[in-house]
Amino acid sequence: MAQFVFRLQSLLKLRAAHRDRRREELADAFRVERTLLGQLEMIDDQIRQNRDVSRAAAQPGTLDVDHLLGTHRHELLLTARQGQLQRQRDQVQAEIERRRQLLVQAERAVKILENLREKQAVQHAAAEQRAETRQLDEVALRRVLIRRGSERP
Repeated sequence: MAQFVFRLQSLLKLRAAHRDRRREELADAFRVERTLLGQLEMIDDQIRQNRDVSRAAAQPGTLDVDHLLGTHRHELLLTARQGQLQRQRDQVQAEIERRRQLLVQAERAVKILENLREKQAVQHAAAEQRAETRQLDEVALRRVLIRRGSERP
């Protein structure tokens, strides 16, 4: 019985490696997005803290204008940085979607070859089974003919 050999195995390995690279690229993009989200959260916290400090400094009778202006400038800087990070995040999200689509295509290419390999393996097994059955039928037929030949006077 001949062993099944998938003739496109090397192509399947290449496509699987390509798919794995696409997965890594997508994971990298997700890591970048998580980093940006962390930075956005830190800026949100800093803006809240800045506003709390401004409220505390604006108590009646103890108004420090220079301090208020400083905290307001700092908040403007934080807000500008927040906008910049949000634009970067939007770009990363677009890149994530692009990489996701590339991964889907790579997965599809691998799946096509895997399905072909499975189909060919089933066909090979069926052909082997037919050949074995044919051989067994021939052996049985020979034995019957030999018996008939030995039964004749």
